[in-house]
Amino acid sequence: MRRPQPLPEPLRGVPFSVGAARAMDVTAGRLDASDLEIPFRGVRIPRGAGPADVAERCAQYAVRLRPWQFFSHDTALARFGAPLPFGSDPLALHVAAHRPKREPRADGVIGHRLSERSPAVWTVSGIPFEHPARAWRHVGAVWQHDDLVAAGDYLIGRGRLLTLEQLADEVELHATRGRSRLIRALADIRPGSESSEETRLRLVLQRAGLPEPELNPELRRESGAFIARLDLAYRRWRIAVEYDGRQHAFDDAQFARDADRWHAIRASGWEHVRILRHHLRGDGRRAVDMVRSVLLRAGWRPDPPTEAPPRSHLGRL
Repeated sequence: MRRPQPLPEPLRGVPFSVGAARAMDVTAGRLDASDLEIPFRGVRIPRGAGPADVAERCAQYAVRLRPWQFFSHDTALARFGAPLPFGSDPLALHVAAHRPKREPRADGVIGHRLSERSPAVWTVSGIPFEHPARAWRHVGAVWQHDDLVAAGDYLIGRGRLLTLEQLADEVELHATRGRSRLIRALADIRPGSESSEETRLRLVLQRAGLPEPELNPELRRESGAFIARLDLAYRRWRIAVEYDGRQHAFDDAQFARDADRWHAIRASGWEHVRILRHHLRGDGRRAVDMVRSVLLRAGWRPDPPTEAPPRSHLGRL
């Protein structure tokens, strides 16, 4: 088989648009050669580059972005590192434009036309993305509560992209669709969570009426010597609750280190509750029962139910 002619230097090993290639006198036949793939209409990439992550997928489509278009919604949040809802496809690209400009219409792309407001976009590796506060607001009409909280935890916590006040201002000033859902999510966002699973575990426990735990505190001896960093902690009752998402196969050496760590936590006089993935399935009832039983043994008692006040004939004020 005849080997394809080398591409011009600027096009080698990177995504490029057909328009850019034709401007360099690359023929239509060369663009259809076996060493190139077509991820989107009008785009070529080197064949055999391997499965793309969200950053690479955005880079592939970016070569055909119009000057007024940018990645938005789920795609922007995923590119910033925020967790997406379970089962969602991070490679289904969301691309937006501000009115009156037009959003794209292409296979594999979900287009959005948005109202313009400055600052509109952030640039990552030269590619435009929707501002993270706005992206979070826009998914509020679609995402469920726990998913919004997990993304918010990331944006104001380990992602270090925003403050809770910035998210609250975005909702207060601009939210229309999904406003009540976003307000409820704001009330549950915490800066200390280090994974979406930790967020879900915390929310499941709180919904069941258990106390709100402290997030990722350090456990130390009286001398100040470090013992462990805990996922969730009830310091008053000396209870550590940790999520372990491993299933059947994992590194033996890492497991040995973790087992030593669990022993050190218990040796310091703390109870250690290890929550596995199957404990959180469904409504998370098994995880709740495990933590509640340890809290009760440690002396915690749930608050007695309070009688609801009579409803005013004036309704909600």
